[in-house]
Amino acid sequence: MLEKLKQEVYNANMSLPKLGLVTFTWGNVSGIDREKGLFVIKPSGVAYEQLKPDDMVVVNLDGDVVEGDLNPSSDTPTHAYLYRHFKNIGGITHTHSPWGVSFAAAKMDIPAVSTTHADTFYGDIPCVPALNEAQIRSAYELNTGAVIVSEFERRGIDPDATPAALVSQHGPFSWGPTPEKSVYNAKVLEVSAEISYHALQSTRSDIHVPQYLLDKHYYRKHGANAYYGQGSAQSVTHISHV
Repeated sequence: MLEKLKQEVYNANMSLPKLGLVTFTWGNVSGIDREKGLFVIKPSGVAYEQLKPDDMVVVNLDGDVVEGDLNPSSDTPTHAYLYRHFKNIGGITHTHSPWGVSFAAAKMDIPAVSTTHADTFYGDIPCVPALNEAQIRSAYELNTGAVIVSEFERRGIDPDATPAALVSQHGPFSWGPTPEKSVYNAKVLEVSAEISYHALQSTRSDIHVPQYLLDKHYYRKHGANAYYGQGSAQSVTHISHV
């Protein structure tokens, strides 16, 4: 079942240690088949060097196992909640990458202070509220997804334009149209967090990029008028050729 998606999710998970985004088993990637209403996710607590594509677990959008001999990631209810509410996403990554966790531990957004950040995230990466005791005791992982969605709705943040969040005192979740893209966004988040940390140590000024610079860098990679790279909408016409 979903053999191609299993391979994609396996490949995405295996890229996490290569990119320095996980220590031990502290992370997971999933990918969804929207037509079937099923997603594939890393099994819980299995070392990356022991993983195989066939170890990936197929679950439904209620978080129930449909296929697989291993227990799915303990974060499965979070992934399921995000898939149910953020309808355009095709992959989700969760890590405990240290720079991202540093901002989560401080309960701080990662501010958009550089074009490195603005190329991928249209504004600050929000740090959503910490779960209260009742939320943790009742349905911790499901409520983790719920606080992310609730905070995006409260702030009016587009999850497609800002494809990541920090959960206070926990860590980063990122997403994208594919599992691979969700990992890419996780790495950009980590680099942006490190840049922001060092920048904030250097000044007490508001160092957010101005809106026009944010717009320029975000929209040259995204949307109908994007021109970055080789396959974007305007990439052929942006540069004159002789």
